[in-house]
Amino acid sequence: MEDGKKLYLFEEAPIPKAVISMAVPTVISSLVMVIYNLADTYFVGMLNDPVENAAVTLAAPVLLAFNAVNNLFGVGSSSMMSRALGSKNYEMVRRVSAFGFYCTVFCSLLFSLLCTVGKNPLLALLGTDPVTFAPTGEYLKWTVCFGAAPAILNVVMAYMVRSEGNTLHASIGTMSGCLLNIVLDPFFILPWGLNMGAAGAGLATFLSNCVACIYFFVLLYAKRKNTYVCIHPKMFRLRKEVVAGVCGVGVPAAVQNLLNVTGMTVLNNFTSSFGADAVAAMGIAQKINMVPMNVAFGFSQGIMPLISYNYASGNRKRMRQAILFSARNTVSVLAAIALCYYLRAGSWIRLFIQNESIVAYGTSFLRGLCLALPFLCMDFLAVGVFQAVGMGKKAFFFAILRKIIMEIPAIFILNSLFPLYGLAYAQAVTEVILAAAAVLVLKKMVDV
Repeated sequence: MEDGKKLYLFEEAPIPKAVISMAVPTVISSLVMVIYNLADTYFVGMLNDPVENAAVTLAAPVLLAFNAVNNLFGVGSSSMMSRALGSKNYEMVRRVSAFGFYCTVFCSLLFSLLCTVGKNPLLALLGTDPVTFAPTGEYLKWTVCFGAAPAILNVVMAYMVRSEGNTLHASIGTMSGCLLNIVLDPFFILPWGLNMGAAGAGLATFLSNCVACIYFFVLLYAKRKNTYVCIHPKMFRLRKEVVAGVCGVGVPAAVQNLLNVTGMTVLNNFTSSFGADAVAAMGIAQKINMVPMNVAFGFSQGIMPLISYNYASGNRKRMRQAILFSARNTVSVLAAIALCYYLRAGSWIRLFIQNESIVAYGTSFLRGLCLALPFLCMDFLAVGVFQAVGMGKKAFFFAILRKIIMEIPAIFILNSLFPLYGLAYAQAVTEVILAAAAVLVLKKMVDV
């Protein structure tokens, strides 16, 4: 175990260096994941077919639902693993990682089975119509029915590897699949290749996630003597302290994600009533907006091991410095990106499709969505801190506040006041209030 270097990063390195070392690889990994999602949108958009674009958009809530399992066993396990490292309980780290791994395998296979058996009702729930039903189903076949297990497993394994400070390897594993997906997309999607359309994007995603899983298996085998991450079957036990520790953070994180899926499904159902052009435009705008969102998300997830370790070891001053440094920098970066998006919204949409109707819709949608960015990063940071220190109930409260109390009602209200165009502003209204709540709660924590 390369303890000296890792302990230095957790305990002694200057805060800017420690935060950047932990967060930047995670941010880059998150950005590459968004870029490969954008690649699907970009290459499907080259077909200039709103129906194929709408298929990718309508399927998005199911793919987002993967994160429920990712969060349950990825966030839950990694938080407990980092806290166990801070307490020098290395046996617990091994047992938690084995528990998280095998539970992930079981739940992801169950997810695939349920989606395959209930495929037709699922497609109806997603808001498909007779035109978009078939292409959406083909996209889901590869990404979910066949692809849920590798897609979920590679993310959970990245969380585990990151929990002990190996952010670079975690990011390389994730990025290997993403980069391969970008290479495969045009060949599977476009007429000069296999001409599979949205289904081709799904096939490329499936193959790429398989490659990412292989990377992590090879990594853990090569470093088996220098890592506490363990996936040996003999370490898997349903021990009360392990189940409670993982689920105490993981279940609220999973519920939070399912609420995000619910919110996206509600939004897509409202948008689909205005036709395929509006659905395609909303999907493109959402994916463009996901780039800075994943900067904020990557930062909050990247510093989790640092926060967890110092919280468990009792170094609250260092934990406070890491939170403040992260908050200042993420707010500044996202405010600058939001301004750029707002001023050049039409140009960003045109990068992905040349249909003028979709560009007009997308320009308005992107301007509404980007207004939430500077506020959203504070919300993400607060939830990441809660997850890192084991305060799952607070993270759960923020999830309920965001979706059930704020965003979904805002979608109904704004759509009734400003049909279609008001939908894109629901998140901004929500995040302004949540950011204020996040600042108050974090201030209370760092002042202790």
